[in-house]
Amino acid sequence: MAHPVPSAPKRTPLTASVGRRVPRRPGQPGTPGESTQGSLPTVEEISAGGLVVRRFRGRLEVAIIARYNRGGRLEWCLPKGHPEGVETHGEAAIREVEEETGIAGDILASLGSIDYWFTVSSHRVHKTVHHYLLQATGGELTTENDPDHEAVDVAWVGLDVLNAKLSFPNERRIVDLARDVLPEYEGRFPDLSDSER
Repeated sequence: MAHPVPSAPKRTPLTASVGRRVPRRPGQPGTPGESTQGSLPTVEEISAGGLVVRRFRGRLEVAIIARYNRGGRLEWCLPKGHPEGVETHGEAAIREVEEETGIAGDILASLGSIDYWFTVSSHRVHKTVHHYLLQATGGELTTENDPDHEAVDVAWVGLDVLNAKLSFPNERRIVDLARDVLPEYEGRFPDLSDSER
């Protein structure tokens, strides 16, 4: 199901990278634009995702997922995934959030990107993840629609305690950026608990 991506908000979107690059000496293999001959090749990866937000019982909540890392440790993180075909980063974020959490959303603002490096057996990966702030528009929490079956759990977590739940410092910095932006969209989040009264 295609969701339209809204035009850019009137404010200037936050686009500064909050990622931490691994320090490298000039000429060190894996530095972008330099030779990796004699070492592991470097692969560039792009993902998109973000924070899908609702208001429930007077509190802003964000849908996050749990997945197992390569070492078998459970990690709580923001939903994200690779763009498919000719998808824009925003379109990929909307689709990935819905697939991994069950929650549909509309983009309110860009929250910038993070980048990091990791190594697998055959190559090194330089990954860039583009994050967006989304308003929840429907759906129910589920991991059943995740085609990769990476998400093993999903939960609504209060924005006020979200940083304590997330496993990665870079994602906690994205949450801090979202907190700065959210007051501009305060009226976009009706309290969903009103329908229970």
